[in-house]
Amino acid sequence: MAMTVRDIAAAIGATALGAAHLEVKRPAEPDRAGADELALAMTPKWGEALGTSKARAAIVWPGADWRAFGLEAAIEVPRARLAMARLTRAFDAEPVCTGLHPTAVIDESADIGRDVSIGPFSIIGAGVRIGAGTWIDSHVTLAEEFEIGTDGMIFAGVRMGRRVTLGDRCVVQPNAVIGADGFSFVTEGPSNEERAFHTMGRTPLDPPKNATRHRIYSLGSVVIGDDVEVGANSTIDAGTIRATQVGRGTKIDNLVQVGHNVVLGEDCVLCAQAAVAGSAQIGDRVVMGGKSGIKDNIKVGADVVLGGAAIVLNHVPAGSFMMGYPAQPMPAYRAQLKAARAAAIRQKGVSKPGQSD
Repeated sequence: MAMTVRDIAAAIGATALGAAHLEVKRPAEPDRAGADELALAMTPKWGEALGTSKARAAIVWPGADWRAFGLEAAIEVPRARLAMARLTRAFDAEPVCTGLHPTAVIDESADIGRDVSIGPFSIIGAGVRIGAGTWIDSHVTLAEEFEIGTDGMIFAGVRMGRRVTLGDRCVVQPNAVIGADGFSFVTEGPSNEERAFHTMGRTPLDPPKNATRHRIYSLGSVVIGDDVEVGANSTIDAGTIRATQVGRGTKIDNLVQVGHNVVLGEDCVLCAQAAVAGSAQIGDRVVMGGKSGIKDNIKVGADVVLGGAAIVLNHVPAGSFMMGYPAQPMPAYRAQLKAARAAAIRQKGVSKPGQSD
C-alpha cells in the first residue's frame, strides 16, 4: 500500500519536510530500506545506518540534519514509540468484511449485527450477540450468551465461555481462552497446603486421611471493558459467583494467566507470563513486568509498577515501584543488592590463597 510522505505525516500527527509528494510502499529499518521504502530512524542511534541507506525518505528524530543523510524528504517525531503506534496503524491491512462463511455453525437465536464477518468452522452458540463491524476469524467458539460490542476482532482458535461479555473495539489474539472454569478445589479435611501454612513447615506433613479434591464450579463469568486487548494463548478464568473483571483499555500480553474473581482496573498492562491469582484486586494503570506474579486475595493500588519477575505476597500501596521476591519497594531492593555485592567483595578479599571463591 503506497502512501505519500505528506499523508504519512498527517496520519502520525507530524509535519512533512522536503519532497512531501514522494510515495513509499512500506516502512523499513534504515540499513534495509530501499529507494521506495520509508526508513525508520527515530532516534540518533540509527544515524549511522541512515547514512548508508538507499531510502529517499525517513522518519527522523527532532533536529536531525536529514539532508546531510542524502534524503529528499523527512518527518520529524518527538516520541518514537508513539509515532510507531500511529505509523503501523496507518499501514496495517484492516480485515475485510467477508460476511458469514457457509461452514460456520450459527445458532438461530444468535443476534448478528451489520457488517459482521464470521470465518470458516466457527461456532456461534445460542443467545450470542455480536456487535456491528466485528470480525471473527476461523475456528472460533463463542459459547451461549456470549456478547461482544462493535468493531471487535477475534482471531483464530479463540474460545469464549458462556456469558462472557466484551465491550467495543476489543481484540483477542489467537488461541486465547476467556471464561474457562477457575482453578478451585477443596478437600473434606485440611489439605496439605492448608496444613503447611498452619505449621509453617515446623513439622513434616503426614498423609491426609482423604486427599480427594472436590471441584468448586464457576457460576460467574468474565466482563471485559472497551478497548481491551488479550494476547495469544492467554487465559482469563470465570468467576466463582461474581464475574472476573477487566477494566477499559487494559492490555494483556501473550501467555498471561488471570485467575477467577480477579478485578483488573483500567489501562493496566500485563506482560508475557505474568500471573494474577484468584480474587486479587488490581488498581488502574498497574503495570506487571514479564513473569511477575500477584498472590491470591491481594490488593494492589493504582499506578503500581512491578518489575520483571517480581512476586507480590502482600498488599501494595498506590504509586509503588516494586521488584524482587518477595516484592519490595525498588529503593529497598537496590540497597539489598548493593549490600549483597559489598559482602561478596569483602568475602573475596579475605579469602586465603588457593581458597575457592
